[in-house]
Amino acid sequence: MAVKILFVCHGNICRSPVAEFVFRDIAKKAGQEADFLIASAATTTDEIVGGVGNPVYPPARETLLRHGIDPVGKRAVLLRRADYAFYDHLIGMDAENLHDMRRICGGDRDHKLSLLLDYTDHPRDVADPWYTRDFEASYRDIVAGCRALWSFLQKNALSADRKDLL
Repeated sequence: MAVKILFVCHGNICRSPVAEFVFRDIAKKAGQEADFLIASAATTTDEIVGGVGNPVYPPARETLLRHGIDPVGKRAVLLRRADYAFYDHLIGMDAENLHDMRRICGGDRDHKLSLLLDYTDHPRDVADPWYTRDFEASYRDIVAGCRALWSFLQKNALSADRKDLL
């Protein structure tokens, strides 16, 4: 069964789609793409007009392309309460996202909500490049977070496999 991960940020045009496509790239390079269902969503409708989401913000898209990753076809979508039941992990980029995720999802009774950089040795918010204009710095943080999340999931899978053997 695929592990379902939803990356979340304010508008779903910068950080969360970058995380979505970076994590997909990691899974693909590991030959485990089929083991994951990866998506991203927004906590607001700021980038969704008339029910249609905006595409990945051009500087974020250009940053991904410079690193050999194409976010083809991605448009902003809104986080919904039902996403909490569907996804195994819902991962925000900053404390404000996490606050909004708890509100939208009706809490976190199953402990599915987290922040991306909490998986690293240097937990903090992923700075929003919409404001900082430093898309490369945000990309580096997102890559570090996705790699740490990958390691976390691999360790948990190994632990689960070992439990099955006992």
